[in-house]
Amino acid sequence: MNKTEEAERTYAGVIGKIIGVYFGRPVEGWKYEALRREFGQIEYYPNDLTGMPLIVPDDDISGTFVFVRAILDSWGKEPFCAQTVANTWLNYLVENETVLWWGGLSRSTEHTAYLRLKRGITAPESGSIALNGRAMAEQVGAQIFIDGWGMTNPCDPKRAVALARAAASVSHDGLATDAACLIAAIEALAYEEVELEHLFEAGLAAVNSPRLARLVEEVVTRCATTDDWRSVRDWIEREHGYDKYPGNSPVATNHAAIIMSLIMAGRSFQKSLAICTSAGWDTDSNAGNVGCINGIRLGLAGIDAEADLRGVVADRMFVVSADGGECVTDAVRETRKLSASVALMRGEQLASRAARFEFEFPGATQGFRSYQIAGAGQAATRLGSRGTGLSVDYRALAPGAPAVIAVETFVEPAPPNTEGTSYFKVVGSPSLYPSQVVKAVLEVVAGGYPAVSFFVEAYSDNGVTRRIRGSEMVLARGENELSWLVPDTGGSPIYRLGVELTSKVRLDGQTLIRSIDWDGAPLHFRLGRAEEMSPDLTPWTTDTVWLRSFVSSATNLAPDYTTTFSLSHTGDNGVATIGTSDWSDYAVESRITFNQQKAAGLVARARGHRRYYAGLLAHDRAVIVKRRDGVESLLAQLPMQLQSGEAHTMRFAVIGDALRLEVDGDRELLGRDGEFIRGGAGFVVDEGGVLVDGFSIQRAR
Repeated sequence: MNKTEEAERTYAGVIGKIIGVYFGRPVEGWKYEALRREFGQIEYYPNDLTGMPLIVPDDDISGTFVFVRAILDSWGKEPFCAQTVANTWLNYLVENETVLWWGGLSRSTEHTAYLRLKRGITAPESGSIALNGRAMAEQVGAQIFIDGWGMTNPCDPKRAVALARAAASVSHDGLATDAACLIAAIEALAYEEVELEHLFEAGLAAVNSPRLARLVEEVVTRCATTDDWRSVRDWIEREHGYDKYPGNSPVATNHAAIIMSLIMAGRSFQKSLAICTSAGWDTDSNAGNVGCINGIRLGLAGIDAEADLRGVVADRMFVVSADGGECVTDAVRETRKLSASVALMRGEQLASRAARFEFEFPGATQGFRSYQIAGAGQAATRLGSRGTGLSVDYRALAPGAPAVIAVETFVEPAPPNTEGTSYFKVVGSPSLYPSQVVKAVLEVVAGGYPAVSFFVEAYSDNGVTRRIRGSEMVLARGENELSWLVPDTGGSPIYRLGVELTSKVRLDGQTLIRSIDWDGAPLHFRLGRAEEMSPDLTPWTTDTVWLRSFVSSATNLAPDYTTTFSLSHTGDNGVATIGTSDWSDYAVESRITFNQQKAAGLVARARGHRRYYAGLLAHDRAVIVKRRDGVESLLAQLPMQLQSGEAHTMRFAVIGDALRLEVDGDRELLGRDGEFIRGGAGFVVDEGGVLVDGFSIQRAR
């Protein structure tokens, strides 16, 4: 299998995972009897019938694609072990906000493990039976987050099991870690093997767990006696139902459901999800695992063989973490990260950076969909991709009837009527900002030559959406290289980028979008005072749409009617950041009022909230530090007396390995470090509070 084929299998696994989660999520928590009464067998996404959105943030998706970042972040820098993954947890999780079910100590297995880690207990003890008890340690959570470790080890089940065991043991133990390892092994093997019998046999040999082997063999034997999956499901309920094990979602029951769904569906991707979701128990988690396994095993052809499950999803997904700019993402971008992890572990040269949107896999649309503009027709009739770009077919393109497509760059306000529908809170930052340059390559492949323009949409506190459109550029023969400087939005976050094709005369044809890209920090991005951006602001306002662009792990973050916002934290390392992993060389600047804190200041190149550079003011000095996984390295310092209530203008520039902090324009210190290359910007407070008056990012030129 060559690298292109391998990457496509990984993409199919990512697509399978998110399709499975979206399939099962709308009925998560439903009892089997209610599922059977209301739906019979669920053959397609049931979200419309349950009144919830299709594309939602979900712990199964976020955990899968966040925790596997341990490879790109740490491989080759330190010995890889369970604590490596635990540090990834601590870096990317925002307590009570992102990824996990925050159900409480000794109720939620993952929350319990997080609290152990936070107290300084290291992995794998953090997830051990000895510390947490068998009931907690053998819940379903280990296997729901495990697919990334299978997809980063194609055809290498031994290493897949080793890494999966390290990852699973952060929060689980016993049968739960073994079950997770089996799923990872099956996925690693599925790159070249399609027969389930061989996958189970080789996977169990790699895991070496007699207890798990007995469970799998029981299910395999039962499936061999019937072609009715419901009779197998009833047997699982009798022999391995939730009432047979302690805890609220035991792994044994759900793992048996996964094995049953794979066997009873044969080589039908859609049927495997139908069975898994209709069977009940942990519907989104189990369907997510099944979808990933069968995505790899059956490939894109298998996913596309029956109902179109990909079109409505359009590669869209949320990966919610402290790395806010990576929240709104898509299956292609996540596949690239997994493939980069594979190359890193193999000692291969990493691929050069791809454009944000290249649509390089068959059928990939990377979140772009047809978009209806109010008061206009829609000439776009079809979006497609064969791996060489995104084709836009249009018919009767004419005045008043453009062909319009768009992609989300930030989360829209929560859809109406979603209360009570498990619509998880989305914590993240926009991926596109004013003064960034959007670059695109377009080619007309059929029909005449239309004009093209870009637009963005931003929303403000009064609920008004602003649509800002660029000038038209008429396309010519061959590849057209276009660029557009994103205009200022007055602080309103951009949540959609669009492409609009127009014509003064009727055109029927097709235009191919070969790529769309933007990279690096904004040329100049500014937030002014809160009252400038929110005219209806009062002293009691606690939330604004522009402040939601920041991801905060601090105790309190709120707009401030006298400045821009306030940030306070009861301990060390209260962080609030904005931006993306593409931001590299830039300066962050703000005027900060310091109020009774140990230290506070500016953050740059943050990837998560425990890995960043900071320019800080303490009581007796200004410092530049690097913080990584709870360890602080002093890079530069300058004596300076700081009094409570003082305001200082701070500018922190990071260019290459040079880190420069300026205070009030007349005090300066310089440090050097080359570990963190890219990341977002913001603020940090150690035990205290600050007032932030303005905030700006300026790209180094």
